[in-house]
Amino acid sequence: MKKNIAYILSFVNKSISFEWIVESLDKSKYTLYFILLNKESSPLEEFLLSKGIAVYRIPYEGKKDVLSAIIKTQRILKKNKTDILHAHLFDASLVGLVAAKLNGIKKRIHTRHNSTIHHNYFPHAVKYDKLINRLSTKIVAVSDTVRKVLIEMEGVNEKKITVIHHGFALNEFTNISEQRIQRVYSKYKLSSEKKIYIGVISRYIHWKGIQYIIPAFAKLLAVHPNAHLVLANADGPYNEVAESLKTLPETSYTEIKFEEDIFALYKLFSIFIHTPIDAKSEAFGQVYVEAMAAGVPSIVTLSGIANDFVIHKKNALVVPFKNSTDIYNCMKELLENEIVRRDIIENGKKIVEELFSLEKMIESLEKLYE
Repeated sequence: MKKNIAYILSFVNKSISFEWIVESLDKSKYTLYFILLNKESSPLEEFLLSKGIAVYRIPYEGKKDVLSAIIKTQRILKKNKTDILHAHLFDASLVGLVAAKLNGIKKRIHTRHNSTIHHNYFPHAVKYDKLINRLSTKIVAVSDTVRKVLIEMEGVNEKKITVIHHGFALNEFTNISEQRIQRVYSKYKLSSEKKIYIGVISRYIHWKGIQYIIPAFAKLLAVHPNAHLVLANADGPYNEVAESLKTLPETSYTEIKFEEDIFALYKLFSIFIHTPIDAKSEAFGQVYVEAMAAGVPSIVTLSGIANDFVIHKKNALVVPFKNSTDIYNCMKELLENEIVRRDIIENGKKIVEELFSLEKMIESLEKLYE
């Protein structure tokens, strides 16, 4: 008999990852439907409807809507005779797991997408993380870093935790037409003749460490004046990034709030940089995997999933936390040492194919649902 699975998500506008799950999960075993805690319709909702997936949108803006969202979710779960609830992200996990518990659903899963953010920046929210952990019958940790946080900092029984890495349709990062790449160049008025684009894909948040990349890039400009910094997902509450950008020539950087064709965007980059400020701030860090899959040599700090598989000078150049000088030195090395660059690209592609295929993730999810 097919199992009815409810995915409940909060504040998700567009997500290729969930699109991949919808298309890959065994439809002979599972009937999947979605509950979206969103104020209005989204590209994800439109995609799901186009695939014939049932979608229930609950208008939701924050904590004032929690109680009504729980009641509405209970009704939806009951109507669909739900066997499994799988919650993603904080608000959806709180709402969904309470509703599922009240409805007597025995298999209640949540994927933990954050690591130590609440501990470091919002300590009042840790009690809700612990409640979510208690309400879950299984917790998916997206990396070993998250597994350790759950056990060591929140007292979760390790038998409740399953580590499932994000999976990627890796062919999407290589099968990209020249037309798509040129469209991105044109859209952001970037010259395809300029050979050095330094890519960063990260919101403006303190722990992401962009404030250490910008001074390194400023130093690079002195020796490579044709370098150009591209900041994607360029939005967020950390004002120091905007202040730091003022130290650069206006023509030396481009900010991109959101680019839907992320696969083509990676193809612009000569170097990719991701430097969170400590080992646990990043829960996973999809960009570590994406850049390698796209064949872009990376400069990184070891946070989140990078702790599990990144090796210095094998599949990336690893720098210490909060260190602009080393970021600059590594940029120079990648631009001036073709052997190191080539080896990092080749080894990066090999390791992500081995560890982060979509098929591996789907297999793990289906095992969890059984």
